[in-house]
Amino acid sequence: MTYTALVYEDPETPGTWIAEFPAIPEAHSFGRTPEEALVHAKEALELVLAYLKETGRPLPPDVRTVQVGVDAA
Repeated sequence: MTYTALVYEDPETPGTWIAEFPAIPEAHSFGRTPEEALVHAKEALELVLAYLKETGRPLPPDVRTVQVGVDAA
């Protein structure tokens, strides 16, 4: 099973990277690099998915992503 992750530098804390899964907001983390944030977020995702399975809750579907371009005038 795969989920879309967003990884970005925290605008309020330079040097801190955030990784989160839009389909599963409970699973998110941070790190000093994008890679570190993603490793920690993957661990959080695995824990949340295990909890959902153990409690008989359905696993949410992944989100659909679309990139939108605009003129920055």
